[in-house]
Amino acid sequence: MNFFQKFFGHLKTVTKHRWWVCYYCFKAGIPWQGLVHDLSKFSPVEFWESVKYYQGFRSPIDYCKEVNGWSKAWMHHKGRNKHHYEFWQDNFDFGCKPIQMPYKYALELICDFLGAGRAYNGKDFSPENEYKWWLKKKDRGLKMHPQTLEFVNLMMEDFLNSGFINTLVRAEEYYNFAAVRTHSKDSKWRETNE
Repeated sequence: MNFFQKFFGHLKTVTKHRWWVCYYCFKAGIPWQGLVHDLSKFSPVEFWESVKYYQGFRSPIDYCKEVNGWSKAWMHHKGRNKHHYEFWQDNFDFGCKPIQMPYKYALELICDFLGAGRAYNGKDFSPENEYKWWLKKKDRGLKMHPQTLEFVNLMMEDFLNSGFINTLVRAEEYYNFAAVRTHSKDSKWRETNE
């Protein structure tokens, strides 16, 4: 691919991704999150690296990491966008402590996953394929807070049964249920390990 193909290809992919994330955020009741989603992708540090590593079928950040072992664009992006669970990590000197994501950012994370699926998979996008993608991602051992992880699991599972929009409308119920479920697991763990 030449420079112009990569430039316009990346611009088209980012625009399509943002459109779908915005669509899902509006359906989920968090319109502002959708409107401002991923605006940092247009910053020079993120945009130009992504153009350089653009392939069209996956994230240029993933390809950049594959080639170089890290991505300057990703370091910039995750530090400015609270919908990434990596933003909510701290205490790296002691193994990394995941922090619970606030509801609006956890829900935007879900919408981000859906928007990426739409942008990269096109006609192959479906609840089943999104769920398979999530299982593969989760199996890599994510450093995600247990409540956030439970919330994403519940949402992904319900996409299979109820579809995307019906599940997004009930997201707050799932978020609260995940809080209760993980708190109860935490309590049982503490009781048996004290």
